[in-house]
Parts: sequence; C-alpha cells; structure tokens
Amino acid sequence: MHRLALSALAVLALATSALAQSATWNIDPAHSTIGFGVRHMMVSTVRGKFTKFTGTITGDPAKPTEAVIDVTIDASSIDTENEKRDDHLRGADFFDVAKFPTITFKSKQIAPGPDGTFLVTGDLTMHGTTKELVLTVSEFAAPIQDPMGNLRGGGHVTGKLDRQAYGIDFSKTMDAGGLLVGNEVTISVDVEATKAK
Repeated sequence: MHRLALSALAVLALATSALAQSATWNIDPAHSTIGFGVRHMMVSTVRGKFTKFTGTITGDPAKPTEAVIDVTIDASSIDTENEKRDDHLRGADFFDVAKFPTITFKSKQIAPGPDGTFLVTGDLTMHGTTKELVLTVSEFAAPIQDPMGNLRGGGHVTGKLDRQAYGIDFSKTMDAGGLLVGNEVTISVDVEATKAK
C-alpha cells in the first residue's frame, strides 16, 4: 500500500511538472510586426503592415514542435503609408474588409527545418478563403525575464503566398507587359510574446 501511494505521488508530481511547463504566451503587438511586400509594376516592392492583431502561442519553449499558434489580424488596419492606397486595399478590389474583417492563422503542425529553423504549417483564412500555408521561423529567441519580471520570447517568421488563391484577384496588365500589382506576397513577421501569468 505504501509503495502504491508513493507511485501515485510520483505520477502526480510528473503530471504537475508537465502542466507547469506548458503555458500560454500572448503576442505583444507593441513589440511585434506583421509585414508584407508586393511587387509594383515589376520595378519595385511596396511594403506594408497590419497594425492591429492579437495572438497566442500555447506550449513549452523547450518543445517548440508541440506549440499551437493562433493569430487574428484586423484587416482594416492595413498600413502602407499611403492613405489613398490603403483605402483601395480595404475595398472590394482587394481585402473587402466590410465583408471579411479579419485574417486568421491557426497552426496545425510544427517541424524542424534546415539550419535550426522551424516550419509551421497552418490554415490561413483571408478574404473568406482558407488555404494551408507554411511559414519559416528563424532567429528563435529563448525566453528571458524583463525588468518587470515577465518572461518574453520571440522569433522572426517568413513566408510567401499567392493572393489570387485567396480570391484577391484584382489585376491590370500594363501596356509593356507585366502586372500592375504582383500576385506573390512575401510575409515578414517579427514576434515577441509574453508568458501569461
């Protein structure tokens, strides 16, 4: 009986330890950036970002492949530092934010990638369409304690997508050939997250 009690206590201690390691990390929008780039007239790249978003990363930093990522972006917060262009992007030709106010990403799998990176496969829902997207996480920063006693970690995320696959198919061909707005969108995200207390 004594041995059984000790075994039960050992199992309970291990379970408690495992639960203590898994936590929710809130993405800090003040220290994170969700950015993108699109070719314009085949001669330059227009870059922008979304300024309003929320997100969580649930898991143990020591076991990154077991983490779960959930991000929601306010599509109307798009900012390319040009008010007229941003209004056009919010309209029916592009994001149509009146009908589709949010963009979401929910991870399904995280696997080790080359050179210490991680490949995050998840569902990106944009403009009413959901497609699988693979993102690369590099420059992964292990958690450290900030001056207020909070634990913070972060990383750099990149990826590419075809905007037409999501029904954002506004396109004009220039007289000399080529598209006014490119179809490929490059994604560049810097994430800093704080462990929830």
